Formats: sequence, structure tokens, C-alpha cells
Amino acid sequence: MAFGGMPPGLGATGLSVNTVLTNPSTRPGLRLPGRVVLTAGSADVPVEQVVLGLVTQVEPDDLAAGRVLMEFHRVTVAGPFVVPAGQRRAVAFALAMPWETPITVINGLRPLTLRMGLRTEVGVDPMFDQGGMLPVYVHPLPAQERIFSALAALEFRLRQAGLQSGRLPGVAQTLPFHQKIGFWAPPLYAGPFSELEVTLLTNRYGVEAIFGLDRRAAMAGAGHYSLSRFLVRHTSASGGDDWVNLIDGWLRQAINRHAYAASGYRNPTPIVESAHVTHPPEDPQESHSAKAAEQGTAGGGAGIGGGGGGDGT
Repeated sequence: MAFGGMPPGLGATGLSVNTVLTNPSTRPGLRLPGRVVLTAGSADVPVEQVVLGLVTQVEPDDLAAGRVLMEFHRVTVAGPFVVPAGQRRAVAFALAMPWETPITVINGLRPLTLRMGLRTEVGVDPMFDQGGMLPVYVHPLPAQERIFSALAALEFRLRQAGLQSGRLPGVAQTLPFHQKIGFWAPPLYAGPFSELEVTLLTNRYGVEAIFGLDRRAAMAGAGHYSLSRFLVRHTSASGGDDWVNLIDGWLRQAINRHAYAASGYRNPTPIVESAHVTHPPEDPQESHSAKAAEQGTAGGGAGIGGGGGGDGT
């Protein structure tokens, strides 16, 4: 993905556009502040609208097709208005980042497969210009950061990261893609599985962590992949809990599920979605016990880990 500023002018209108970000680093659910400066030439320029869009690279269902650019968030920030001849107009903005915005900085690393840009589009009758893109760096929220830091402390090594087109079954997903972050398993866990794939789906209450365990066919004679799900609140990240032990507990639950699924057991009734129906993490004002009683099958326990595993394949 190539990044660049806006072109010097909008065709014959003589309007020049320059987009500036106050800080290109942000987090999911926060705001990305900046301004768009429009300067007119020798004539008044009527502007219909100024639109901002977040663009990233996504792998389609057909992996052989290669990654494609996708705009996943689009907001009109101004218009209509007129920029008088020889004058400029600044449009300030504070773009709200979707909660599911993919993370592009993982443990201080910026994988090339997770580049993201902010594109400014200016509508001037009869044209609609798509300008260049400014790089945007999305850092993890505290709860997401704790998960990554704990995995690093457990000696998981980042293998690859990317965005996969499509929706995961049984989860409250809003974007048309989901993020997959792959890690090599350390020796402590390398017996039960060789690779860990992490997807973090976030909303205003917390994070649903989906752990996918994979045992390569070349190592085990027959490959197998299984999923487990866990919930954690954003407010848990501010406590003094032991996240290394928490994530280790998640992994051991996932290993148990992985081993059970790989043992050859097959449920005669196909499971299309999660047996434990995924729901948003509880509102902080609602007690966990009351919510669990209402949901019946909702996983969860005391402490910062919001639940046990979900479906396994």
C-alpha cells in the first residue's frame, strides 16, 4: 500500500487540499484528530462535501487472488460550502475509530501486512477526487496490550498478521473482515500444538479473544484446528491481576478442547455456531452472576477472564 499526501490541485478548479493529522497514532474506540486545509485559486470553489475514509489491505476468500484495498469506515466531515478565491478554509475533524479497527502495532512491531491509511475525498461539482493516503498507526487498547504482553512473556513469537475477509460465525462482528495474528508456540506448549492464531473482537465493554490452535500435518501426521473463546472487560486492564497466569489458563483450556476435538469424537449434529452463544461483555453496572443466570450457558468466572471456551472445530 502506497501512502502519500493530497495532489496539489483538483483539476481545473485550482483548489489545493492538504490533510494533516495531529497524531497519526491512535487506538480502537478513540478519535483520530486532524484538519483538512482547502485553498482556492483565482476563482471561488463550491465544495459539496469533504469525506474521510479508513483504508487497509484485506485478504479475500480466494487467497490466490492476493490482498485488496478495502475502505471499512467512511465519514462526511464537512460540506457544502464555498472556498472564496485566493482564500483557504480549514476543516477540523476528530474521526471516531471503530471499536473493531484492526491493530497495526503489535508489541512495538509494525507488520507490513497491517498497513492502514486515512484517505481524504473532496467533492467539487462535477468531480469527486480521491486523494492520497496518510499512514495511521493503531496501537492496542490496554486489555489487548495485556494479552499481547502476556503471550510475549510466555515466549510466543509473532509469525504473521493479516486481515481476512468475511465474518466469524456466532460472534457480534460489525466489520466485513476480521484480524488474524499468528504466533509460533514456545517449547512449553509445542507438544499439544505448533501455532496459535489470535483474533480480538472489541466493543465498548471489552474484548472477546478467539484462540485458534493448529497442529501441522507435517509434525503430527494429521493436522487439526480448534477454536476457543474468552471474554475480558476493558476495566480489568487497570487492575493488578497476573495476566501471564490468566493467559496461561486460557491456553490450557484451549489445549484441553483441542485435544478433545482431535481425539476423533464427532457430534452427529453439526454445530453451525457457538454452543455458548457469544454476547457482548457485561455492562459494568450489571452484576456477572445476574447476567450468567439470565444467559444460562454464558461462560465466565471471577477475576479478569470473562469466560471459558466457546465452539471447537
